[in-house]
Amino acid sequence: MNYHEAYAWGIKRLEEAGIEEFRLDAWYLLENVTKISRALFYAYPEKELTKDEAAQYKESIQRRADRIPLQHITGVQEFMGLTFSVNEHVLIPRQDTETLVEQALCLLEKERKTKGKIRLLDLCTGSGCILLSVLWHAEKNGAKSSGEDLSGVGADLSEEALAVAAENAKRLGIEAEFIKGDLFENIEGSFDMILSNPPYIRTEEIQTLQEEVRLYDPFEALDGKEDGLYFYRRIIKESGTYLKHGGWLAFEIGYDQAEAVSGLLQEAGYVKIEVKKDLAGLDRVVYGMYS
Repeated sequence: MNYHEAYAWGIKRLEEAGIEEFRLDAWYLLENVTKISRALFYAYPEKELTKDEAAQYKESIQRRADRIPLQHITGVQEFMGLTFSVNEHVLIPRQDTETLVEQALCLLEKERKTKGKIRLLDLCTGSGCILLSVLWHAEKNGAKSSGEDLSGVGADLSEEALAVAAENAKRLGIEAEFIKGDLFENIEGSFDMILSNPPYIRTEEIQTLQEEVRLYDPFEALDGKEDGLYFYRRIIKESGTYLKHGGWLAFEIGYDQAEAVSGLLQEAGYVKIEVKKDLAGLDRVVYGMYS
């Protein structure tokens, strides 16, 4: 089987399986197995795959046809221009979440002008993509994330997720602390900014999600309980103990949760509450200042 034949077979198999991005996924899997570039593919389409490569590609295509997420097969996902390791123990980083990182960086830039050291906390950190992206880009923009100017803590209840986060920090060369606990459990000290992309999908809605999400994303990272607001309530209620006055609390939210989460922040005494939309024009981030 040569490159052209393998790619054509992969496309056909994934299309038959009803995979929406069948051409793109077939290419990514071929690229992942053979490490071939598009330039080499078009230059040498008749080059033969090795026996092991052909077997691995067929296995990868079958797994994708079975609705296993592409990122669980390749083991990586791009986010904020960085490559993160992922597996079945963490949510796959999605472009929607970049809105939260971008807003955090905007707030951070303002904070750095008036404060010496800044400390960040990321609750429900999962793969660590939010915290590590903020630290990486802040350092790129001039902050020292070694603890001199900027430091970060990520917390999660899952030991397996924390192992993924720690691996990503090591790969990216970023210093960060990761703590096992239920939200603020085991968290010490105060912070200038708390970020979170908590579980926010209503329990009854999880069964309506795509198979890739419903069957393969960790349930506990999706389930926001009956109304999807359970973790927002808990975090907002407890945040005052850990946020410095004038500090920021910023959440990713579901597209229909802006009013409810903004109301919870207001009831807790937060000010300067704002909502930011994602690239699709949907409400995606709510943040406010602790006063």
